[in-house]
Amino acid sequence: MAPRLDFSNWWTKDTQKGTPVVVKMENPTFSVVEINGADAAFRPVEKSRGKNAKQVTWVLLLRAHRAVGCVTWLAAVLWALLGAIKKRLIHGQGVSVESESDKLEKGKLLFRVIRVFLVTSLAVLAFEVVAYLQGWHFGNPNLHIPRTSDLEGLLHLAYVAWLTFRAEYIAPPIQALSKFCVVLFLIQSADRMLLCLGCFWIKYRKVKPRIEGGPFESDDVEGSESYYPMVLVQIPMCNEREVYDQSISAVCGIDWPRDRLLIQVLDDSDDESIQWLIKAEVSKWSQKGINIIYRHRLVRTGYKAGNLNSAMSCDYVKDYEFVAIFDADFQPNPDFLTQTVPHFKDNPELGLVQARWSFVNKDENLLTRLQNINLCFHFEVEQQVNGIFLNFFGFNGTAGVWRIKALEESGGWLERTTVEDMDIAVRAHLNGWKFIFLNDVKVPCEVPESYEAYRKQQHRWHSGPMQLFRLCLPAIVRSKVSPWKKANLILLFFLLRKLILPFYSFTLFCIILPLTMFVPEAELPLWVICYVPVFMSLLNILPAPKSFPFIVPYLLFENTMSVTKFNAMVSGLFQLGSSYEWVVTKKAGRSSESDLLAAAEREAKSIEQKIHRGASDSDLIESHQLKEHKEAAPKKVKKSNKIYTKELTLAFLLLTASVRSLLSAQGVHFYFLLFQGVTFLLVGLDLIGEQMS
Repeated sequence: MAPRLDFSNWWTKDTQKGTPVVVKMENPTFSVVEINGADAAFRPVEKSRGKNAKQVTWVLLLRAHRAVGCVTWLAAVLWALLGAIKKRLIHGQGVSVESESDKLEKGKLLFRVIRVFLVTSLAVLAFEVVAYLQGWHFGNPNLHIPRTSDLEGLLHLAYVAWLTFRAEYIAPPIQALSKFCVVLFLIQSADRMLLCLGCFWIKYRKVKPRIEGGPFESDDVEGSESYYPMVLVQIPMCNEREVYDQSISAVCGIDWPRDRLLIQVLDDSDDESIQWLIKAEVSKWSQKGINIIYRHRLVRTGYKAGNLNSAMSCDYVKDYEFVAIFDADFQPNPDFLTQTVPHFKDNPELGLVQARWSFVNKDENLLTRLQNINLCFHFEVEQQVNGIFLNFFGFNGTAGVWRIKALEESGGWLERTTVEDMDIAVRAHLNGWKFIFLNDVKVPCEVPESYEAYRKQQHRWHSGPMQLFRLCLPAIVRSKVSPWKKANLILLFFLLRKLILPFYSFTLFCIILPLTMFVPEAELPLWVICYVPVFMSLLNILPAPKSFPFIVPYLLFENTMSVTKFNAMVSGLFQLGSSYEWVVTKKAGRSSESDLLAAAEREAKSIEQKIHRGASDSDLIESHQLKEHKEAAPKKVKKSNKIYTKELTLAFLLLTASVRSLLSAQGVHFYFLLFQGVTFLLVGLDLIGEQMS
């Protein structure tokens, strides 16, 4: 029900002062006198009395102005949404529909279940509306269901039969499933609370990994070079036209003795023009005295794991002690190795040092802001707490330094899953190696700016762990690690954080909650829908306090992404075809301001040197060839936003359930279903991320 706005009690005052007193005198010459407060002559004058009417008027005008502004804003948002829907669905401007045939069998079963659920809900809603208009609404489960003899007509009998069937056969299984999901929800919330408490303890006690004797200084690089271990740096990439030069130039600028550093550019590109561009970039830095090698595989088997495994099989790798890995969009600072490698000194059990990611495009659009919230919590809370208390966490695949001996003893890079980084981390942990996470060492990179790229990335990140869980479970059980470590790997690392989280998020908020609108006997309590999710979202947003205004969009978007994560989890758990998909995340090639300034300075210096010394014939030929390859690059295909059918179907389902909740006057349920349905609608129309014109 809409709330009543009664402002009369806000400004009314009880002007009666004093206490009525009755005085009786024994002398009959006096009469009975009733005194009601002070005499008018002695009563204090109320200066504010004449202003009350003006104050009330101004208060009313102010509140009316706010209400009109709110209504105007909502109308503008609704108009813009309707315009976007008209543009996407009716006129089809800038839209390509994601057909089911494009993804083989991916998500077909889930989409059919959701579609049947939607059609059934619409039919039940129409039936409920007719019953409500006829005055037969019995939404309260405590009300007595009338007997069939009390009602007349076939429709009456059908409605009573539906109520009886709903109460006896539909409500009990929904209640059981909802209780099970609520228990999982509370367990996961308790785990999140413990992680946050651990993070608070780390911050309060200022606990962090420390280097014995302090890190290397950049001035020492020219000094005793024999003190520096041999380090191999690998940059795996595949068709990374937008970012290849940024990563190569950043890695080539790392402060480390040149004779004790080798850079491998591992190019899996199948576009010859991109191959030539990367070769030219490597040749440019090689001429400057950097020890850098270009490698290209003719057969791309095993994706990134196969690329890394092929590079580690080179004969010269045996001369190196550590290997640092950076994806193509990562731009490490010059002091990266001096901040990470010294942790291995006098610590023979240490196998991995992982650095934190920072994002150069986190403020690009709403999607990047929401990703920044998730990843800040992942690094500052999950990775840091697990690194401090357990010496184990999942390797993030990049911005980390491995001891090569740990990689070799753990079996090296395997091509059996799409999460080769988590695979090697689990096997190294079972072999007794320890990990360190450095929250203070940050490596700039990008987050996906389009929903399509983010969706594909999340599918890979959530199908791979379930695939790995099936393969690693026997090895975990047979391993010689302590029972506590086995329990942590199986129950917390895999089941709770990789399987249970997407399962209950999708089932509880996208399936059970809409169902309870049509089956009020199984209604979810208010604290499950509102209080606990908001509190958990507050905890998630603490590592990124500047993102606090986005707490409501973050909560709604996470529930929306549960569809993709649940679908990926199921495909990985049951080894469906989509669990083996590997799609390179599309990059925009953005850099921070400092990187752009440094690149401009380097370019200016190189041009100045060429002018002073004169360009040779070979330089002119090389620059001419480079220009030809850049011009010969394939022109950009006109991109378009997609329409996602599963998200749109769930949007209409949730909006249908919100309409049903109006019949039973469930305020919080209505608002949650309405906003969640609108969020699914925005995501289904691809209006949340990068917009293609």
